[in-house]
Amino acid sequence: MVTLKDLQKGQTAKVVRLLGEGAVKRRIMDMGITKGTEVTVRKVAPLGDPIELTVRGYELSIRKADAQNVEVEPEGGKA
Repeated sequence: MVTLKDLQKGQTAKVVRLLGEGAVKRRIMDMGITKGTEVTVRKVAPLGDPIELTVRGYELSIRKADAQNVEVEPEGGKA
């Protein structure tokens, strides 16, 4: 299982499934990260947290703790 947390800078992936329960899952969906959405990793902070993404045409910063709740399928099939 590959998650957003595992992607490298510049990598693009498609959201396959959201993990987590209740408020956590709802917050991720409210940010625009839903099943089938294409996400690109733009930057990773120097200490690795947060990760900056491009989602639905806008920039979004997400914590690694939340990123590990988003299962993705990387473009080309490898993380």
